[in-house]
Amino acid sequence: MATSIFDVIVIGAGAAGLAAAAELVRGGRSVVLLEARDRLGGRIWTRREAGLPVPIELGAEFIHGEAAPVRALLAQAGATVIDTNNSHLRMENGEPLPRHDFLARFQQALRESDALRETDLSFDDLLDRLAGMLSAEDRRAARSMAEGFDAADTSRASARALAAEWCGDTLGESAQSRPAEGYEALIAALIARSHGERLRLQLQSPVEAVAWSRGSVQVSGHFAGAPFTFRGAHAIVTVPLGVLKASAGAPGAIAFTPTLEAKRRALEGLAEGPVVKLLLRFASAFWESLDEGRYREVSFLHVPGAPLPTFWTSAPARAPLLVAWAGGPQALRAADGATAAELAALAIASLRRLFGPGVDVAGELEACYYHDWQRDPFARGAYSFVTVGAAAAPESLARPLDDTLFFAGEATDTTGEAGTVAGALASGLRAAREVLAQ
Repeated sequence: MATSIFDVIVIGAGAAGLAAAAELVRGGRSVVLLEARDRLGGRIWTRREAGLPVPIELGAEFIHGEAAPVRALLAQAGATVIDTNNSHLRMENGEPLPRHDFLARFQQALRESDALRETDLSFDDLLDRLAGMLSAEDRRAARSMAEGFDAADTSRASARALAAEWCGDTLGESAQSRPAEGYEALIAALIARSHGERLRLQLQSPVEAVAWSRGSVQVSGHFAGAPFTFRGAHAIVTVPLGVLKASAGAPGAIAFTPTLEAKRRALEGLAEGPVVKLLLRFASAFWESLDEGRYREVSFLHVPGAPLPTFWTSAPARAPLLVAWAGGPQALRAADGATAAELAALAIASLRRLFGPGVDVAGELEACYYHDWQRDPFARGAYSFVTVGAAAAPESLARPLDDTLFFAGEATDTTGEAGTVAGALASGLRAAREVLAQ
């Protein structure tokens, strides 16, 4: 196959890659956008199922905090954003109770403590330092949220990074929101902004090798059984952290020549967090009529100690769908070699603990939907977290190499939005503007 030449090669058509391509095209550059999968979106993956009034979100689902770029793109696409009522119930001693609201006390303890003044700590060590200021229950809740929300291993996660996030906008007063039509609306808006004669989009084209020197990049791989090669003056690499860290020869790995030695410390300082997200479709939303409607308006349900400890509903939308979730080490334990059917059995067992043995949860189940992001060779995890002492790693990973290789993706976010669609979008725009400034 003949070599094609473009101004910029963008590797990966997730939110970051699509945002970068759109900005570059608007700036007058010719762009080839290469995506390994047969679809756009990366870790955004919306499915539609007949008879179900809400979308199936196998990947990203929520809008955290203000996330102005996300909301603006959705508005441009004519999509609706709906807020959850953010109501939580947890099961404790067989009784559903309001969520243990520890966050304000955790934030206050941070303000009053000098634990992080001198050096970074693991999140576990920070909680030990705060033992005199937070109850055991508060500390358990904090650890559970770090694992579930941030997909973090609290024995490795940077306390400084988590503290900065938890005191920022992501967990601010804004309600948890979601695109009513699914995140595919955002992907559609992004591709609509970039389509034109300056963009070439090529799916099912995993990049296998990137050879680069100052002012020159050659990218190669295979498409439809034939090799391809593209050349350009710049490349923006937007693949997930797990792919960048993949060993040579592993499925989905990219061989860089010369190697990314300058990024070694940054890559070592970041980790890709695992999650299990299993969507359960039932014959009816049976929980809405249980216990005189106690669960009808609830958004999130927690079953501490269960293999899949968190569930959420589609509220305020009405749908016979529950999402089962685990993050961090608990997700690794649950997902270790498990099939979707085996995970469904774990979810049913967790729901029996929540709703009681008298509810025929299994008898109501019609289908389950699952994608294993850890085993996906083009993801190798869900989203990133910073490890102890590596607060500068995202900024270091984002820094261009010889004004030739540029980097984007949620792991490179330095605005406090790492792990989110908003962070991915911001990083793509940032990398594109760095290229345009050349």
